[in-house]
This record gives sequence, C-alpha cells and structure tokens, in this order.
Amino acid sequence: MREFIVEADGGSRGNPGPAGYGSVVIDAATGETLVERAEYIGIATNNVAEYRGLLAGLRAARELDPTAPVRVRMDSKLVVEQMSGRWKIKHPDMKPLAMEAARIYPPGQVTYEWIPREHNKHADRLANEAMDAGKRGEQWDAGASMAALTVASPVSPASREPSGPPGDATVGAAKAREALAKGRVGGAQASTPAGEATMGTAAAGGPADSAPAAGGSGGTSASGAAAYTASAGADVGAAAGSASADSLARSADPQPSGAGGDTVAGAQRDGGAAGEADAATATGTGTGAGDSGATASGSGSGTVATTPATTTSDADRRAARTLASPSSAAPSSTSASERAQPSVGWGAAPDLGAPATFVLLRHGETPLTPEKRFSGSGGSDPALSAVGREQAERVAAALARRGTVQHIVASPLARTRETAGAVAARLGLEVTVDDGLRETDFGAWEGLTFGEVRERHPEDLTAWLADPEAEPTGGGESFAATAVRIAAARDKLVAAYAGRTVLLVTHVTPIKTLVRLALGAPPESLFRMELSAASLSVVAYYADGNASVRLLNDTSHLRG
Repeated sequence: MREFIVEADGGSRGNPGPAGYGSVVIDAATGETLVERAEYIGIATNNVAEYRGLLAGLRAARELDPTAPVRVRMDSKLVVEQMSGRWKIKHPDMKPLAMEAARIYPPGQVTYEWIPREHNKHADRLANEAMDAGKRGEQWDAGASMAALTVASPVSPASREPSGPPGDATVGAAKAREALAKGRVGGAQASTPAGEATMGTAAAGGPADSAPAAGGSGGTSASGAAAYTASAGADVGAAAGSASADSLARSADPQPSGAGGDTVAGAQRDGGAAGEADAATATGTGTGAGDSGATASGSGSGTVATTPATTTSDADRRAARTLASPSSAAPSSTSASERAQPSVGWGAAPDLGAPATFVLLRHGETPLTPEKRFSGSGGSDPALSAVGREQAERVAAALARRGTVQHIVASPLARTRETAGAVAARLGLEVTVDDGLRETDFGAWEGLTFGEVRERHPEDLTAWLADPEAEPTGGGESFAATAVRIAAARDKLVAAYAGRTVLLVTHVTPIKTLVRLALGAPPESLFRMELSAASLSVVAYYADGNASVRLLNDTSHLRG
C-alpha cells in the first residue's frame, strides 16, 4: 500500500505579523518529493500559520490518494501534541483549524510525529519563500522555488530520526556553525535563513525545547528548584519539583526567518535571589510572548514539485536584515537598490540622526520578591521594601552621575512609580506614567507561589506553561497579549521621543520583551537572560527601524 509523509511548517514575522506556510508531500517508500505547497496568508500568528501548513499538506496528500496512510512530521510540538490528542486545544483560533484538519482523513489514517527543526528544512524554506513573496506583494511561485535544492544532504525519510531532544545544545551549536559557514559563501549558493542561526545560537546556550508539563512525550524535562523563575531579581518563584513544556510559539515577534523551532517553556532555572512573578514567564524570568491568534487569509498556490530554472535569490539574506515588529503593516515591494543596501552593521545608511535611547530600569524589590510570589498587575500592587528603596536610591545616584537621561516614563504600578520617583528627585525631572509598561496580570495566581498554583490549578498551569496564548486562572493576561501591548507602547514611545534618552521604569516582562524584539530573537531567548531587581539595560532605536541592544542587566551601581 502506498504511504505518504507530510512535512509542514509555518511562521510569522511579528507574531502576529506577515505569515506564510510551506508543506511537502513525500513518498514514504522512495523519499521522492511529490508535491510542494506554500502560501502567504497575510497577518497571522505563528501557530495559525503552522496549522494552515498542516491543512495544505493533508489536502495535497488526499488529492494524490485518499486511501493512503499519512505520517505527519512537524517541528511544532503544539500542533503535534494537539492533533495527537495529548494536549487540549483551548485557543479559539486553533480549535476550528484542528477540527478541519481532523476531518480531512478518517480517524486512524493519520499519525503525528515531532521532528527537530533541522529535519524540517524543506517545509521551513517554503514558508520563508511564501513570506518573502508576500513582502514583495506577490504570490509564491512554485516554478521559482529553491526550497528543494537548498535543503542540504537529502536524507531518506525512513532514516530521519530525531538526533536528540528538542533544543539539544549540540544540535543547536551545529546549526549555528552551519549558518555562519554558509554566510561566508557568495554566488549562487543558498544561505541559511537568519532564523536558523538565531535559533541555533539560543539552543547552544541551553535547551530550546522541552517536553510538555503533562501529557506529552519526548523532550527534556526541567527539574529542581525552578519551573518558573529565577534569575537574581526575577519576579517569579522557583518551586521544588519539576515542570517542563513547549512554549510552542516559535518565531513570535521579529524572527526574520519566520518559521522555525519550538520555544522552551520548562527549562530549568538557577535559584536566584529574588522572586515575585514580575518576570512572568513559563520557566524563566522572561515572558514567552507568542502568537496572538490573529489570522487573515491570503492567496497562494500549490503544485507538483518541479526543478526550478532560476538561481538562488537573496530572499534569506533580505529576511535576515529585516526586523519586523508585531505591528508590521502589509508587505510592500522592495526595489533592487533597497535590497542592495544593508540595513544593519557597518554598511548601514549614514546620517540617521540620534536614536531614541531607552534606558530600561527594573524596579527595586518588594516584600513579595524574596518570597517568590506571582506579583503582576492584577494583585495587591505592593510598594518597595526597605531593600527596594535602597536599590532605588543607588540607581538614582548612578543615573545622576551619568547625566544623560532627559525624560522618565514609568509603569503605573506602585513599585515602579516609587522607583521612578527616587530617580526623578535626583535628576529634577517629572515622571510620565504609561499603562502599556505595566506587568502581566496573573489573575487568580496573584500572591501565590508557583508551588501553590501547581497544587490548586494544575491543569491551568500546564496549559499556561505550554502555550503563550493561555491565560492564568481567573482571566489573567496571556503572554501573547502582553507582548502585543508592550510592542504598541514601544512604537508610541519611539515616535514621541525620537533622538532623546528616556528612562523607562518597568518590570521584567516588558524589559525582556523589548530586548528580544530589538534583537529579532526567538521567544526562548527570553529564558536565557538574567534580569535583576534595579538593573539597567539599554536599547537604541534608529530612524530606519533598526534597533541596537547596548546594555543588559547592569547592576554595578548596587555593589560597593
């Protein structure tokens, strides 16, 4: 009996942002590519794009032979676990897509398998081609596709077994080395998409994926003192026991390559000194900003794979230079001269003027910090402790010595306003309050430790660890919603303070999200950042839309 393998992927440059998917139907016996499909779908989230890729692949396989069994292989833990029935589907945008996919074949005819991202490059590159086409205002052209040719060292489907758990550090480092090596080769050789280098680098520093907290299979579990927290000063508590999950929103925000790699949401964290839930992230002190679920339809095409006659385009290199924000508008065409001009680095266009420079100050400690309790924007709104007030005075003195801050903007919460007030008194400046800089609302979890939440709301916590769209018990704010809010606040403040240096006094989630957006890094990069109470970080925003991270987690002013 004939058997098909469907490999599918999707991505969003902004999450939500310009999105596309790619699907490949492969003959399981011969490894031959039978059908390629890709489509730019407009503004959508990463998860929506992944599901759209799955639907396209299943439909293409059914058109070839509706009686053939199908093995679906994807690097999205979310889609694989949800379609396998091991994870619940709670997000309203995901449910209809999953139901539609389940109706294409009779029950039992389709099986689902997770594979590492490096084994899903064909579909990944189709998705990137679709997004590149959408950026030019065009449809994906199967005849011009280079996806099949740029997949190095084709491997028989039967031999494509995962080389390690999701985010294996060795695999990640190898991907980074491969991307760097390919970047040195010119001419017609295809370059590795920027997202691979980014994902690989992150993975080299620690797991990029892990198994679901409950009900899942495979991956690397996170155990020990912290499933949620722990950098020195992270507003989130370490808890005894173990927890792990995929955050599953791979490209969230501006990952240039768009389609790649699941996000860690259960990585083990070091203990660390402080701990209220300001850090607000599944397993670290950052926020796992993911897909917001928004979707829009677009036009695309599918065809039997053919050998393209064109040479390798510079689409991947253009994508690597592009930092799309969550509020990216519909793509527009790009001229050849624009593509030839680097937008970052030494070759960037000169005379951009002074950037808007954000000095990012995390507030000082509160009484909840050492107790490692959730403390977002929906709880008791604690003031600074004695330790926190001392930290605020020290950072105020340090900023006064530097003498560069021209404006101060703070979150509306008491701990940030008090910290900002200490600095303002030293600098002789007024404090402007911006609601967009507030911390995530943790709903019914406010004031609880991670262990207490796990005991009282285990199912909600498991879902929250696995999906950035999930809300805390009692209608709190999802990390996806938090990310969209922070990006909007960033855009407004950059426009208002162009060429100025502004002190933003805020929380762990907003600061780490701003840094991640500036780097164009994937969500798991948030879990690799240390961010202490009363620490300083700096991001500069230029007139051409690019950003530069100049400082992260400086606590030198707190010592001595």
